[in-house]
Amino acid sequence: MQPRRRYPSDLSDARWELIRPTLQAWRDARAGIRRPTHSLRDLMDAILYVDRTGIPWRYLPHDFPPHQTVYGYFAKWEADGIFDQLTGLLRRLVREDEGRDARPSACLLDSQTVKTSANVHLADQGFDPAKRIAGRKRHVVTDTLGLLLAVLVTSAAVHDSTAGTHLLDHIATHHPRVSKALADSGYKNAVIEHAATRGIDLEVVHRTPGSHTFTVQPRRWVIERTLGWLMHHRRLARDYETHPHRSAAMIHIAAIDLMSRRLTHEATPNWRDT
Repeated sequence: MQPRRRYPSDLSDARWELIRPTLQAWRDARAGIRRPTHSLRDLMDAILYVDRTGIPWRYLPHDFPPHQTVYGYFAKWEADGIFDQLTGLLRRLVREDEGRDARPSACLLDSQTVKTSANVHLADQGFDPAKRIAGRKRHVVTDTLGLLLAVLVTSAAVHDSTAGTHLLDHIATHHPRVSKALADSGYKNAVIEHAATRGIDLEVVHRTPGSHTFTVQPRRWVIERTLGWLMHHRRLARDYETHPHRSAAMIHIAAIDLMSRRLTHEATPNWRDT
């Protein structure tokens, strides 16, 4: 069989070697259920293609495995925590590559409200009065390099402080070295007090007094940059996922794409490159 043409979203050999051991270990643990018929690399490339281009699953080009198979693997890997594992692995590698301790000691919190598509249930949507957007909200935590630590997808009506409390619990459990957090003024006293009970000093970074235009906020610009990087993946331009946990998985996949490129010094292609 003639090899298929490569797409810009495909994994390079170097990036695939970063991801392959985790996916292969997952497949080996399931050995004996049924002989696999599709390459793990092709399956991951197909998932990255959907995330990068924003197309519906059934619109996958025919040189990928069948879209039902690709979505089936996406759902299994999400349920088994494979995307979480890959995010953690690549984050540790990037931090070590840039001379940092593999375990972060500080984090940043922020949220992003996006509109939803017609296949998102009304019960999973809400209205964000601050942004005047009806849809869902992505609550994100990164380290000080802008690398993803945690993500929670909720209705847009959920306040930042409510989601922030849950995320800080997650950080305290899974990243016990973190003792400092930075957030914007959307996070109120209740979440600051809750952070203190978990041994985390949450500092609110306020806007420059008297400023009526966009200004870069000290230190918090890192997470704003990460949200911008994530939006290179068109699947994230709007929330198309029926279930919030699948929406979170799409954010993890974008982070995996970005961190693997960061490790291999490969640029993320976008319209500015043309």
